[in-house]
Amino acid sequence: MDGAGERRPPTMADVAEVAGVSHQTVSRVLSDHPNVREATRVRVLQAIAELGYRPNSAARTLVTRRSRTLGVVAANTTLFGPASILAGLERAARQEDYLVASVGLEELTEHALRKALERLGSWGVDGVVVMTPHRHTVAALARLPQPFPIVTVEGGHDLDLPGVAVDQFAGARAITAHLLSLGHTTIWHVAGPGEWIEAEGRLQGWRAELEAAGLPVPPHLTGDWSPASGHAAGRLVAQAFRGGAGPRPTAVFAANDHMALGVVRALNEAGVRMPAEIAVAGFDDLPEGAYITPPLTTVRQDFTAVGRAGIDLLLRLIDEPGTPVSHVTIAPHLVVRASTAGGRRPGPGSVAARFSDAVGPAR
Repeated sequence: MDGAGERRPPTMADVAEVAGVSHQTVSRVLSDHPNVREATRVRVLQAIAELGYRPNSAARTLVTRRSRTLGVVAANTTLFGPASILAGLERAARQEDYLVASVGLEELTEHALRKALERLGSWGVDGVVVMTPHRHTVAALARLPQPFPIVTVEGGHDLDLPGVAVDQFAGARAITAHLLSLGHTTIWHVAGPGEWIEAEGRLQGWRAELEAAGLPVPPHLTGDWSPASGHAAGRLVAQAFRGGAGPRPTAVFAANDHMALGVVRALNEAGVRMPAEIAVAGFDDLPEGAYITPPLTTVRQDFTAVGRAGIDLLLRLIDEPGTPVSHVTIAPHLVVRASTAGGRRPGPGSVAARFSDAVGPAR
């Protein structure tokens, strides 16, 4: 292995020579092949350690037929939720010694999704996570060929696709139940965009909890997840509170924290006191939400758990082809702060209590 000039890195042939075995035996040890005697395996591993041999990734791919690279197709990653899920996926993949190759969807079309999967396939990924928060994108994915294992994240569980999703419906019911437990009977909702599966689940959860309480369901407002759309909705809430037709709203549940921040700004501008006159709650547990005035009650989604579950499910499909379709649901957690009646806790045994975190009015 020596020679003039720089010392060259050890090769598989060098390992075979030191261990006294064939090149093929070293390859079998590196690929964890079962047909290798334990004593031989130990001898080869000792030679690898002695020489400091590092397998060539391309060669290892040829032997194992694994690139140890996972693909991610993502959309809307400028938003807090999708960006946090992507970070959770990348962190979980690193912990399993996998690289992540991601492709962003600039258009939410079947054609764009097909091209993204084809690109990842050309890179030799072992499997793909598709972040599909839009209903038509999930439907398009179900129609496309799947030459490698695919797992959906936040794509709901309506189709026969393996996936991971937070229970948006339960989270919305919990926060609505919390507001009801404080005596609010007219709770308005600022929903997210209609094509989003998450927005649909939160809207349905809010509606279901009001109906279960025997209360009328007011028409919902709709935003686009942005603070600006929340601000526009908040102005309508303030107008209704100051003298609009029908029962005055005394609580607002916004479908994400960014829109809730816009609602808070509009109510402050209108001189409406929170939570004395109107309580406000959001969804996501945006870090800034704990530091506004008043600190924001919200629903926390465990994006780390979502990423971990998505990668675990994908690796199981890679390792065990033919595994039955599996749906993993992650429970959300109600975080009570001062924007809803001074951070009072939901009563024991209530829907809200089952999803409540032990978090104070501010963090």
